[in-house]
Amino acid sequence: QVHFVESGGGSVQPGGSLTLSCRASTIPNGLYAMGWYRQAPEKQRELVASVRSDGITDYADSVSGRFTISRDNSLQVTLQMTSLKPEDTAVYYCYLKPVFSQTHYWGQGTQVTVSS
Repeated sequence: QVHFVESGGGSVQPGGSLTLSCRASTIPNGLYAMGWYRQAPEKQRELVASVRSDGITDYADSVSGRFTISRDNSLQVTLQMTSLKPEDTAVYYCYLKPVFSQTHYWGQGTQVTVSS
């Protein structure tokens, strides 16, 4: 079982910035990915950004160029979010997934609200 410590999030005006951090209690053997999904009310959970243990990153089209994900170390990742828009409002869930497995390990989620 993987446990997460998530920090960051909160409320900000449109155009503002926030930073999310996520630290996992353990990592699997082999290649794995960490990052965030988000879920807005009445919408499906969607991938926001991920970074693999080999450094490959992936972003949703809607956040590309505004969000940056980085690996601080093997256990911790950070998501820098800039130029935030109201449509970025959602609960952001940190996750970890072995690349060759279908199992996702989830954090408890943190609220991000972008509103004037």
